[in-house]
Amino acid sequence: MTRTIDPIVSTELLAEQLGSEGLLVLDIRWAEEYEAGHIPGAVSVPFGLVSAWADSGELILELPETEGLLKTIGDAGISADTRVVVVGPLPGPGVPPYPLADSVRVAVTLIYAGVKNVAVLAGGHAKWESEGRETTGEVPQVTPVAYSSPVDRDSWVSTEYVKEHIGKSVIIDGRDPDAYFGASIDSFADVRGHIPSARCLPLIWVWEEDGTYRPFELIGDMAAGVVGMDKDQEIICYCGAGGYAGAWWYLLTQLFGYTNVKIYDGSFEAWVDEGNPIVAYTWTE
Repeated sequence: MTRTIDPIVSTELLAEQLGSEGLLVLDIRWAEEYEAGHIPGAVSVPFGLVSAWADSGELILELPETEGLLKTIGDAGISADTRVVVVGPLPGPGVPPYPLADSVRVAVTLIYAGVKNVAVLAGGHAKWESEGRETTGEVPQVTPVAYSSPVDRDSWVSTEYVKEHIGKSVIIDGRDPDAYFGASIDSFADVRGHIPSARCLPLIWVWEEDGTYRPFELIGDMAAGVVGMDKDQEIICYCGAGGYAGAWWYLLTQLFGYTNVKIYDGSFEAWVDEGNPIVAYTWTE
């Protein structure tokens, strides 16, 4: 299916298209935030560490069970040809920017489940509200659909797969440089360092302070400088628990045309839990 909506959209574009046929705004903020005011017509399906969008029953942010995910999508009124704009929150002061990746993670999960026309609202609900755009407390009436689709398991890889592809594929670490180099300890794994051969490509560098994205040309150049210009090479993305990894998959495949990108969903959390080797630089605090 050819995209009919850009992967990342502005508040201006959403305002122009709001209410148009086949467009659904998906608000993934906490329920109480949604109830306090949301974009008119937006449907609430909150994201959380244990939610319909990310819950394998084991590690953080793993893909959910397929049947439940497809039901969640259908219950939200989403069909395969719906244009979905995912709206998320911004992080609070002094908080890691994980919420910025949450909306992208939901977009990636929708693509995994066969919904291809997905976009992320740059700046999230906060930018919409800061511009004085209309919000409402009215909850729209949703007509559920019977949604069914094959899932894209080929884009998601296991720990064993990553081990077998060290030295064969480009592996990128989307965590902050401090975690990659071992200056700090990853909050998802009580060790310093990174997967052998992994290259540092911090996701935090793609956002402006207001949660919008830096110029796409700049992001693309930064990515190409780390992974190279070959759009067909295999690239495996990982991070602490899978959020930043999914975001890099989204940017590389949906914006920049890389064709063979994988998500290591367990990421560093799973890698360390299973006792696999790491590269750790000597660091004295």
